Parts: sequence; C-alpha cells; structure tokens
Amino acid sequence: MKTLSVLSLLALFISCDSSKKAASQTKTTTTTTTTVETKPKDKAIDFVNADEIKEIVSFLASDALNGRDTGSEGINEAANYIETKFKTYGLKPYFETYRDNFKFGALDAYNVVGYLEGTDPKLKDEFILIGAHYDHLGSAKDVNGDTIANGANDNAAGTSGVLSLAKYFSEKKTNKRSIIFATFTAEEKGLLGSKHLAERLKENNINLYTMINIEMIGVPFVGRDYEAFITGYELSNLAEIMNNYAGEKLIGASDVAKKYGLFKRSDNYAFYQAFKTPCHTVSSCDLTNFDFYHHVDDEVDKLDYPFMARLINKLGPVLEQMANAPTQDIKMNE
Repeated sequence: MKTLSVLSLLALFISCDSSKKAASQTKTTTTTTTTVETKPKDKAIDFVNADEIKEIVSFLASDALNGRDTGSEGINEAANYIETKFKTYGLKPYFETYRDNFKFGALDAYNVVGYLEGTDPKLKDEFILIGAHYDHLGSAKDVNGDTIANGANDNAAGTSGVLSLAKYFSEKKTNKRSIIFATFTAEEKGLLGSKHLAERLKENNINLYTMINIEMIGVPFVGRDYEAFITGYELSNLAEIMNNYAGEKLIGASDVAKKYGLFKRSDNYAFYQAFKTPCHTVSSCDLTNFDFYHHVDDEVDKLDYPFMARLINKLGPVLEQMANAPTQDIKMNE
C-alpha cells in the first residue's frame, strides 16, 4: 500500500488502537441496487491450500530477496519466480515477453504480465485484470538489528492471491472473457508500475470491464460480518455483485479505508483513472488489524495462511462468474 504521511500514519495508528476496543464495525452505505440472478451455491471445492500459499509468501518475503525494492536484485528474483509460475500455468505473455518494462530514474523496473484469452468469440474482447504489487520498501527502521522490510502482508500476500487465481483459471480454461494477471512494481514509489501498465493498455484500446486488485490479505478481521472489504465501496456495485455471486456476505466496507482515502492509495486507482470503469482493491486489512505496516516485522510468521486460503478459494468462483456472466453486471454508481 502506498506510503502515508507521518502525520496521517500517526493518526491512523491512534485510530487503530481505538478501533480494536470495538466488538464490531457497522457500515451503512447507499448504493444502486442491481438484481443479479444467481445459481444455488454448490459445495465449495478448495483449489489452493494454506501450505501452498505459505510457500509463495515465504519465497517472496524471505530475507534473501532483501525487501524487494524496485530496481533491486531481490525484486528481479521475485520477477523471475512469478514468470516461472506463469509459464508453468500456461499463461501467455500479454506483450512480447512477460515483463512490462519502464525506467524508474536510472533503474530498470518491470511489471510481470500474463494473459489467458477468453473462450467466447465475442466476450473475449472484454478484459478483466487481476493484479497485485509485488514490490516493497527494501529496508525500514532498524529493530533489534533487523532492517529488512520483508513485506509479507504488504504485498507478498496479495501476490500469492494473483498467482493462485492464475493457476485456477489456467487449469479450468472456461473463462469467456479474457483475463490479464499482473504483478506491479514501484507501488511503494507512487503507484508507478500500475500507472505505466494502465496507460499502455489504454493506448492499446483494450475494453477493460473491471480491475480487481489484491492487497494485504494476510490477516482476518475480528468482529465483522464479512471476510474482506473493497476500497471505493460506494463508487460501484462491485461488492453487491460479488456477494450475490458468492451466495454470502463475502465483501463489506471499511470506514477506516474511506477516511484515509485508500481507494487512491493502491494500484486499482491508475486503472480507474485511465478507464473510468469499476476498479477496486480487495483487502482484509485496513490497518486496524495489523500492527506491522511498513515495519521490519511484517514477516512470514505474522500471517494467517488458513484464512488466506479460505478467502482465495472463495474469490476464485466469484471471479469465474464475473468472467462468464452473459452481461456486464458490474457498473459504476451514478
């Protein structure tokens, strides 16, 4: 998640301490009502387990990658790892190669972008983009001799979600709409990677139906009646549609996310700016339930892998319905 100012961060953690005393959080938001026909929910089949998620996060957030700072050798190793996964799953590069290259000052920077073409002759011209940033800070304030900002929750966690969903869709091969899977660099530098990719896709004139960004899904909420929230909840009917597809209240809203403008602080925002379509971040952490944001203790052992697997296993069928719906159910609110 893009860095907050010192004063905002201090205010946020004061707010976090207060919010932890509450047993629940209530959110009332007025949105445009959309009726979506849903099929009876079948018994869920898990396509990824906690150990598989932990294996991905453990590689990306290892000390060996030294915090995955943009332009570093560590993030190059992370990019190689993601490319190998995409190749193994049978995803095509969207461009000439999997790397979407640009310059960050004198440094080489690159998003990693894979592609799964839709199966429907008409709907394949509509695109869903599933993304997450795979970079982090590199280093942070020394704590007991540790300066490596491993970024397990922020955002090896989200990257593990993108990779797991890429595997899910590549094995099923039933998506009628085309899907782009993207991992972004330089999010921590000001959303630079997502801005570059959004502008490039806009120049290519793709028909972007929706962009789902996955950010900080490593810890569950306590005392809320939903699994994750979306940023910019009130801007579209995405949460309503996802819950209809899920057959349960999977997605809710966060007052903290709205207060601190988190809709504009992650990689969904660049695509919203470029395409003006529903582009949101899915997260289970609005910082009220995680004490190690941009901290060296954002480590592999701080995450809840059974929860992550449960959330990703629920997201898969929801996104599959999104990819296969005969009409575009997700719309911006007026």
